Amino acid sequence: MKQRYGNWYCDFVEPGGKRIRRCLNTTDKKQAQELYDDLKAKAWRISTLGEIPDHTFDEACLRWLKEKQHKRTIDKDKGKIKFWRQYFARRNISEITNNECQDIISKMKNRRGKAGFSSQSSKYAQLAFIRALLKIASNEWGWLKNAPYIKALPPRQSRIQWLTKEQAHSLIDNAVDYLKPVITFALATGLRRSNILELEWSQVDLVRKVAWINPDQSKNFRAIGVSLNDTACQIIHAQIGRHRQYVFVRERKLNGVIDMIPMRTDANKAFKSALMKAGIEGFRFHDLRHTWASWLIQSGAPLPALQEYAHLSPAHLQKHAKNIDAILGSHVTNMTLKKVTSDVINCNSLF
Repeated sequence: MKQRYGNWYCDFVEPGGKRIRRCLNTTDKKQAQELYDDLKAKAWRISTLGEIPDHTFDEACLRWLKEKQHKRTIDKDKGKIKFWRQYFARRNISEITNNECQDIISKMKNRRGKAGFSSQSSKYAQLAFIRALLKIASNEWGWLKNAPYIKALPPRQSRIQWLTKEQAHSLIDNAVDYLKPVITFALATGLRRSNILELEWSQVDLVRKVAWINPDQSKNFRAIGVSLNDTACQIIHAQIGRHRQYVFVRERKLNGVIDMIPMRTDANKAFKSALMKAGIEGFRFHDLRHTWASWLIQSGAPLPALQEYAHLSPAHLQKHAKNIDAILGSHVTNMTLKKVTSDVINCNSLF
């Protein structure tokens, strides 16, 4: 050991040949000697006995953010990291236990600052994250011998997750005109709202009856081929001439002039209004995707076909996509789809 500028420094070579030079952050020689001996003993155990070196929670979070930076939900992960760093900052991940995590979550405050009243889904999300972090630290990074079991029970699903044929028809009937084709297309294809509202004419081929979602538009950054059944084709065909770029748009009247603009993917007012008029409670737009999947399973489509839907060619799944026509087809035929007749583009230029 050597002393410089008041602090003591260690300088030794571990059994594996790596040189360790570090400030011990103390001016007390006795304390510095204890730290020095501890560091040498720990280095020996790691090199000779194969013990796993300590890693802090902060190190684990930084590596998580680096490896998961491609995730669309990375901002949500940052929020969860901020929450857990209140308790585990600078702590070794080997010290984190299920009991401590459960105790922290039990005192978790809601947005109004009241402890113990956070939603079950919020508590589950926090526990699921810390469980995933510790699991990857153990299984992939080798930073833990065994990840602690973190109990995270998903919240009970008390709301409706899929619609009956009658409920779906009622929802479509009670929606504003520009939203009718969007809801119907979601039920016909199982696509997410963002994929529908961002769908461009360049991504549609009505001759081959297919559409495709580009990698940068999908949740997992992989291209998705979509087989268009008769219902979906009819919906798209009715949109021809409304907008040069986007398939689904709505009217906007500004200074007495009507034009067509893309719809916001986060707009819920019109959808909630349609739900209320149809008498449907506890339902989200994303549940239209669940409805599509439920209808296909009920009509005989095998579960593996649904699981592989985003990875197989559209033609392979066309026979399953047609099952939805029996549920929506006749209703779509009788449904009035509002179209703009002024300032339309030449339909022939689309194909």
